[in-house]
Amino acid sequence: MEFNTRFWRQWHRWIGWVAALFLLWSGSTGVLVAAREFWGEDEALREATRDLVSPVQTTGGAPAAASAMGLALAAAATAAPGRPIDKIDLQFKGKQPTVTIFTGNPKGGEDRKLVFDATTGALLSNADYTDKPFLVRLHSGEAFGDGGLVVAMFWGFALALMSITGIIVYWRMRRPSQQGIKRVFW
Repeated sequence: MEFNTRFWRQWHRWIGWVAALFLLWSGSTGVLVAAREFWGEDEALREATRDLVSPVQTTGGAPAAASAMGLALAAAATAAPGRPIDKIDLQFKGKQPTVTIFTGNPKGGEDRKLVFDATTGALLSNADYTDKPFLVRLHSGEAFGDGGLVVAMFWGFALALMSITGIIVYWRMRRPSQQGIKRVFW
């Protein structure tokens, strides 16, 4: 059975209606995620410390890490008593080395992001914490649970299928007799 151009154009249009909705969703949330990453606080710190050399080395760095963590944990016991610790990040590079302690709720889930000065143990910031920002979860569909992730996989498949059928339609409608740039863009 030969598939003619009309068949491919028709499938491309049908898939296009559904895929266009998801392309709009994926594209707009993707731009927001990229903008947040580009202008975000974490990116600013990475850029500011990229060319700096850490004062802590793999040989002999344990006392510095232990001291910074000890100060931060002691201060965290006051700032968030009895909270479980999800993870700890140490940042030795930069003007102000920090220890970030991410706490969870006693019954599960994320809670707070506590940032401490690594040399003094002073609390620098105390903010809400979620493992993945809402915008990232919205972009991936995860904000809607497992069903949202399944839908995201389908919209990814639909967008890939749109690309494939678009290439087929383009290829079957091309005009090989054209010369120069018109051979590609007709």
